[in-house]
Amino acid sequence: MDENSQPSAKDHPLHRIPIEITVSVGKARPLVRDLLQLSENAILPLDRKIDDPVELFVGDRLIARGELQELEGGEPGQLAIKLTEVISDKGDLH
Repeated sequence: MDENSQPSAKDHPLHRIPIEITVSVGKARPLVRDLLQLSENAILPLDRKIDDPVELFVGDRLIARGELQELEGGEPGQLAIKLTEVISDKGDLH
């Protein structure tokens, strides 16, 4: 690259900064008294079924949905997500 050329969009330094993605598998709404009674090995029911899609967030913004899978070639039991819906530029899921 000569001194007059600009770096391409792919080479932009921001593209090398990692971000944290939060995966939500469901929510629970216990009463405070029930929450205070939880102990080790307690079961806390969630509002979703095991085969329901999970949601991926960056901060509080939904960016995609997907299915939990075991990572092929990874550690035994290591989770991965197969994306089934991704936010478009217009902010809608497709």
